[in-house]
Amino acid sequence: MSQILGLAVLFLLLNLVAGLWRVARGPTAADRMLAALLFGSTTVAVLLIMAEWMAMPALRSVALLFVMLAGIVTIAFFGLPADEDER
Repeated sequence: MSQILGLAVLFLLLNLVAGLWRVARGPTAADRMLAALLFGSTTVAVLLIMAEWMAMPALRSVALLFVMLAGIVTIAFFGLPADEDER
């Protein structure tokens, strides 16, 4: 079971590397925002898996904090007025 959790964490970290590529290449702000949301949700998944894998329940609290921050960032981003160039 421990190896499966380790492989899951490795897969998710590789997913983050793919997201970094999207941030660097993203032609619009929306692409970059979606990649940032990917970072948030993947970070939460990694923290939850690591909490189970390493028997550290405190990581669940940290994951909850990231969920709340991702929600606030999303609301703030979509609440901003759009530039005419971005449409």
